[in-house]
Amino acid sequence: PIRGFGGVASGPAPLEQLHVRIRRILDAHVGRPLSVTAIVDLMNAIGACVVSGNVRRSAEIAFGAADCDEFLDLKDYAKNPRRAEFGWASNNSVFATLGMRYGDVVRRLVANGEPGLQWMQNARAFGRMGEATTRDCRVAGANPCGEQSLESHEVCCLVETFPARHASLQEFLETLESAFLYAKTVTLLPTHWPQTNSVMARNRRVGTSVSGVAQFIAQRGVGRLSEWLRAGYRHVQATDTLLAERFGVPRSVKTTCVKPSGSVSLLAGATPGMHHPEARFCVRRVRLPRTSDLLAAVRRAGYPVERDLVDDSSMVVEFPIDYGEHVRSLPQVSLWEQMSLAALLQRDWADNQVSCTVTFDPLVEAAAAQVEHALEYFQYALKSVSFLPRMEGGAYKQMPYEAIDSKEYMRRVAGVDPAALRGASAASLGDPEPERFCTNDECAL
Repeated sequence: PIRGFGGVASGPAPLEQLHVRIRRILDAHVGRPLSVTAIVDLMNAIGACVVSGNVRRSAEIAFGAADCDEFLDLKDYAKNPRRAEFGWASNNSVFATLGMRYGDVVRRLVANGEPGLQWMQNARAFGRMGEATTRDCRVAGANPCGEQSLESHEVCCLVETFPARHASLQEFLETLESAFLYAKTVTLLPTHWPQTNSVMARNRRVGTSVSGVAQFIAQRGVGRLSEWLRAGYRHVQATDTLLAERFGVPRSVKTTCVKPSGSVSLLAGATPGMHHPEARFCVRRVRLPRTSDLLAAVRRAGYPVERDLVDDSSMVVEFPIDYGEHVRSLPQVSLWEQMSLAALLQRDWADNQVSCTVTFDPLVEAAAAQVEHALEYFQYALKSVSFLPRMEGGAYKQMPYEAIDSKEYMRRVAGVDPAALRGASAASLGDPEPERFCTNDECAL
């Protein structure tokens, strides 16, 4: 058992494999600079090893030049078959420049959804789009899901809210105040890296996110969404001013974002981030460590469990989901509408960034041209964006979401006994000790 954060150690094999991979990569570059491929290989190999720890998860993003064919082809496993073992460990995005030609990038992302695009000019020059600022001119990249641009050594600090779960705007504002108070307080805590502490002390960056956006639009419409977001943003700024004075720290350099969400939105029964659901009825796949005590409980409850095809240390559990009536599904929402919604959120709410994965049908005539034209228009309204081609059976196996029909949903629900989960409480897993990092007296391992 692992002290500190729970779980069971996977043994020395993943670390041994990592050292073999690193030696192989470095030996191939003796006497010459590391190539673009070698640099990304190193970080992906490390990420794959971290995932092998059963409990720890790895999130990486690799940025490259938009005119570098070597970088653009990293996720093309027909050209780079050996990278299939660990290339999945990072999202790959290019540093796009305003006014560039997008054809070469689009040709790759239409095939497999990568690379994404990050416009650093917009990230450095604007809070919410249209509100020019020089306060955040040092940002050098973004976090792996693209909802926060970050300086070197900076970490993200995120908190999530669900406007569709509120009966009134006033309730939503009260939630925002509590959420921002929590996140701002977290920025007061030091890390074990002096460089990170220095950046955080100066920026106090927070990402207060909204999720369940598609449900809010179905309930109240886009006009009311814009109204709530603008009012919410003003309230977050007022709260930041009050807390900064009370805590004796600077106001946060940026305060709001839209994160993609995942497990957190599931707990609230919300659609993830700004995204529409794959369908009203879906299968949601969740990964659990192979050693998790929860696996026996979900099997007893009747949920399908299968081996993770990518990570041998994990298992995949399938949960049936019904998002309810009136919420439009992705096939009903065009590429242009998805990007327009992202632009609205970047204008009215997010002074950081909007994590937006635009789903499109690559088999539609002139799909690549549509993506390219959309990028030409929306490059002046967004800070980042990624794409996912909708393919029969999914862009890859064991996708997080898979559309099913009502008959399949009812069949799955009929085979589930939620009462079997009642004995699987967190208490049964023990109480993990909090990490203390290294101190002068002891090092908690």
